[in-house]
Amino acid sequence: MQSPLIIDTGGTFNKVYNPISGMLEVDTHAHALRDMFAHWLCEAEILPIIGKDSLQMTSQDRLELMMHINQAPQHHIVVVHGTDTMHVTAAYLAESELNKRIVLTGAMVPYRIDPVEATANFASAYTFATCADTTGVYIAMHGMVLPWDAVRKDKEAGKFVPVIN
Repeated sequence: MQSPLIIDTGGTFNKVYNPISGMLEVDTHAHALRDMFAHWLCEAEILPIIGKDSLQMTSQDRLELMMHINQAPQHHIVVVHGTDTMHVTAAYLAESELNKRIVLTGAMVPYRIDPVEATANFASAYTFATCADTTGVYIAMHGMVLPWDAVRKDKEAGKFVPVIN
């Protein structure tokens, strides 16, 4: 089976501390993912694009992401994305009807500060993208992989939770 394409758009998952500015900044070179795969002793195609906090993502950024997914030969895609507007991007991709399995994931805490959450979320996304037998857009966060519209970010609890109808 072909490995999924990993598209890295930025977000907290990728933030690193800049000792000069004293700020957390998005690493645009996917170092966190490359480090993670080096520890797993396997290879993956990692495509870093956009490189923004999701609060700064625009419609043009989402169009760029959609075009990369559409043009990719892979039918299984993992997108590392910021958590604040993950649902907006997921809805946009779902409306695009790409006929691929697309799993968005991210982290509330940067990988470089504490890799546990980012690694767990990414591992869930990667496994689902590789092993599931469905198409559509999913979100993999905090021990869940659900259709994009069945999960939401609970800002008060600081985690993603299932949507209760």
